[in-house]
Amino acid sequence: MPRKFEDLRSRRWFADAGMRGFAHRQRMQQSGLRRDDVVGRPIVAIVNTWSELSPCHAHLRERADAVRRGVLLAGGMPLELPALSLGEVIVKPTTMLYRNLLAMEVEELLRSHPVDGVVLLAGCDKTTPGTVMGATSMGIPAIFCPAGPMLNDRYRGRTVGAGTHTLMFWGDYQAGRLGEDEWRDLEARMTRSPGTCNTMGTASTMTSIVEALGLALPGSTSIPAVDSAHPRMAAACGERIVQMIREDLTPQRILTRGAFLNAAAVQMALGGSTNAAVHVIAMARRAGVELSLADLDAVARRVPVIANLFPSGEKLMEDFHYAGGLPALMNVIRDHLSLDELTVTGAPLRAQLDGRAVLDPEVIRPLAAPVSPRPALAVLRGNLAPEGAVIKPSAASPELLRHRGRAIVFDGPQQMAAALADPAFAGDENSVIVLRNAGPVGAPGMPEWGNLPIPRNLLQRGVRDMVRISDARMSGTHYGTCVLHVSPESAVGGPLALVRDGDTIELDVEARRLELVVDAAELARRRAAWRPLVAPYARGYTRLYQQHVTRAQDGCDFDFLDGTAPSPEPAIH
Repeated sequence: MPRKFEDLRSRRWFADAGMRGFAHRQRMQQSGLRRDDVVGRPIVAIVNTWSELSPCHAHLRERADAVRRGVLLAGGMPLELPALSLGEVIVKPTTMLYRNLLAMEVEELLRSHPVDGVVLLAGCDKTTPGTVMGATSMGIPAIFCPAGPMLNDRYRGRTVGAGTHTLMFWGDYQAGRLGEDEWRDLEARMTRSPGTCNTMGTASTMTSIVEALGLALPGSTSIPAVDSAHPRMAAACGERIVQMIREDLTPQRILTRGAFLNAAAVQMALGGSTNAAVHVIAMARRAGVELSLADLDAVARRVPVIANLFPSGEKLMEDFHYAGGLPALMNVIRDHLSLDELTVTGAPLRAQLDGRAVLDPEVIRPLAAPVSPRPALAVLRGNLAPEGAVIKPSAASPELLRHRGRAIVFDGPQQMAAALADPAFAGDENSVIVLRNAGPVGAPGMPEWGNLPIPRNLLQRGVRDMVRISDARMSGTHYGTCVLHVSPESAVGGPLALVRDGDTIELDVEARRLELVVDAAELARRRAAWRPLVAPYARGYTRLYQQHVTRAQDGCDFDFLDGTAPSPEPAIH
């Protein structure tokens, strides 16, 4: 049902005839607004994750102005609210530690202020799920305005993408195949504009997932950040949110199980980041939707990788935009989608896919000619990961997807880095490198340490991949045969904590199996002797995080934020 103007929540603040209403209107006029600006219009929050330490979001101040223009044109009143900015790479120890803090902030910003709808300005890895989780829990109309990817780079005739090629060039530099001057030149040129990583890393995976869920305008997530179409899209978000307020079109009406299965299909078709396995489950749980690792694995078995994008393919997000963007890709996989799901346009998904043609079949392939014969995600189980682990087969070495090797175990990244840089490192390319205490509780925050380095002496011999296992995550821009998110994590006594140097580990991705080849009696003896190596933090937000974070397969949200139990509206006295 359309929402009546007199029922808008902002009117509890501004339409009150008593002293409190007087004080609220008085303070807004103190800011230079007119009385009718807040009494006679729906109030739109622009939640902006801009920061000078978030280069991917450097343009979001300008985009907030574009959103503001759209809101005003549609008859709304825009008010900008700054939120925690989580610039990937810069924030330590990991932005993942603070995703839930951003989600809490967005929810409480919206609940505590007189707003009727929200435009979410975000895009860098954790800002997308964080803002969406908060807005979902708040329950007012919301639309996501993506930051957009950075421009492509080329180097010596070669397409270069942020993150993926950093890893490749670092391997060459470590092996002595790249000189100091060339290394410094690459540092200055590879990220050549504002915007998120231009590979199919976590940023583009998550914004695409949000578009597939129906929370972003069709085609919006692939527009390059500095393209003139980008501020036009931002203005359109501002116009649309005002109409969504009038329609009372909330996330609860959009975020169904069908919408989340659509998002999973898009993740697989894109060859998306393994990080999505954590974030999409967390978002689903905020919406009260049942979604599991088994659901994601089942979708991955059906939907092949058809986006020819790094790290599974060869192209970048700018190329994807020119090829038709997400609507074109979704049209290719439409038989795998639930087409009647509602979107922020007010129309079902099918309406925004009809007629969306692929403009470059080399970038968006047909289903019959996928980029990789291997899926974008596989969920492994076994005595080493009884609650699950994930791997990205499409970005792994085919010859390593079935492997048996002896473990070399590290309890932290510093110890590991020193050992793998030692010219006398004793392992070989058949070894299995294991890192533990890198999960949600152990690190803390489950950093992107999972793309464990190749030993330097092996790099110099030409080795570029090995089986690597951890309870950490991996950057979506990275590649390799890396088993991630092992659960339960080692810091809480998961089986990874019991692995010793020289133990045999078997990986069989086709069979979805990860096994520690040690007899049960020996494992029982080790478990009896195990003591935690990680001491909990004594104070602050990190203590709260360690006490309340859920496990990887449950989305790493806080247990007290899980689900749809309502929070009461604030009292106005």
